[in-house]
Amino acid sequence: MKDKLFSYIDNAEALAVELETEMCKRPAVAPESGGEGELDKALWLESWLKERGFPFERIDIKDERAKGGVRPNLIVDVHAACSGEYKITSLHSRPEGTHVHAACSGEYKITSLHSRPEGTHVHAACSGVGSGRSEHKSPGVLWIMCHLDVVPPGEMSLWDNDPWTVLRKNDGPLGPRLIGRGVEDNQQGLTSSLIAAMAFKQTGLVPGFQVKLLFCADEECGSTYGMAALLKECPGLFNKDDFVLIPDGGDIRGETIQISEKNLLWLEFSTKGKQAHGSRPDLGANAHLAGAELAVRLHSELDTVFNDRDPLFEPDYSTFQPTKKTSNIPNINTIPGDDYFCMDMRILPRYPIQLVLKEIDRIKAEVETKHKVTISYKAAQQVESQATPEDSPLVSMLSAAVKEIYGTSTRPVGVGGATVGSFLRKKGIHCVVWSRIDDTAHQPNEYTLITNILGDAKVIALLMLGTSKNPV
Repeated sequence: MKDKLFSYIDNAEALAVELETEMCKRPAVAPESGGEGELDKALWLESWLKERGFPFERIDIKDERAKGGVRPNLIVDVHAACSGEYKITSLHSRPEGTHVHAACSGEYKITSLHSRPEGTHVHAACSGVGSGRSEHKSPGVLWIMCHLDVVPPGEMSLWDNDPWTVLRKNDGPLGPRLIGRGVEDNQQGLTSSLIAAMAFKQTGLVPGFQVKLLFCADEECGSTYGMAALLKECPGLFNKDDFVLIPDGGDIRGETIQISEKNLLWLEFSTKGKQAHGSRPDLGANAHLAGAELAVRLHSELDTVFNDRDPLFEPDYSTFQPTKKTSNIPNINTIPGDDYFCMDMRILPRYPIQLVLKEIDRIKAEVETKHKVTISYKAAQQVESQATPEDSPLVSMLSAAVKEIYGTSTRPVGVGGATVGSFLRKKGIHCVVWSRIDDTAHQPNEYTLITNILGDAKVIALLMLGTSKNPV
């Protein structure tokens, strides 16, 4: 059984190059980063999936800034495609502006469509009705979740080639690599998951779980139009017995399984004082001085109050860093009446964000009184979640698969960077972030190794196989 899957994957190099090349030539950059969104890439993937008989659905989240006015999220039902248990019997009438897109052949049955106002496109998958989940199947769905969007290429002169045209190089000890924006982040995971799905479909084998692929929008800019929107608009999409693999982070050996992340808090502080001449600070209230003291105190005092260590993370402590600072006045000899700065806080999960905010309010009040200013703040991002248990079956299955394919012993880790996993963990869903990558994301000449694409496809295929009763 495994041999059939692995044989297909070993011969899928051309498919890997095709997928990477076609996705790369359709830039999926968010509007806030100067792009048009993910629609072109999603439409190409829809065509590719339809040609190969995979049932899929698309959930569009309204965003007038993006091409087509939407940010697309694709769901692919791998188990249904391989088992023949799907049938499109009807697409029920729906209000103008809603959208459902299900593939293409076989016996996948959509029993109901649920519409929403304001142009959000939702359908049967959102309620769990007709989404391909077998009524008698247990446990829940195994999801392989990737993101469609990529970051801009940055300074073009630093690239050796057009970042939107995949360049193949055979110049490394680990075999050929593909260079282009997004080829690793996150098209490696997306390509690997599609190759694993194709391995089942082409060999006639059936996954041992209900398996679905989810390709989200807007991961790079906070997931407002991706995972956050899906959880809000489609509360029945995930169940607590589901498992989610997110192949969107890792290391060069594939040994780290990310099960937790620090709570994320980005704050924007605005200080209002009184402008005055530089020679008469006594007549003003220096907003810059107050803001600077606040930044220093938050950096030093929060670190002292929330001082626990956790070896799961690197660094193993909470961090409170002043970051962005905007200009206040154009000249040197004026006491500024306004000041604005930001802080990036990565907090160990044991500390609730509300506890940190309470301490921030105490320090802020003292600075306001001392400098006779008014300080306000707002959260640009605020995310906290629980960890996936180290003894989760998902962690065990993934660890065994990685050991079999790469010969690597894995270890659980936590990360300081926010991932879409935090949204799921907050709902009590077990999810992990893993892949074998050279970690070139967001860099000029970003690349992925073909050996990693195919190796990760085998790992994913083993997870999909699960407790399958396929004949050998």
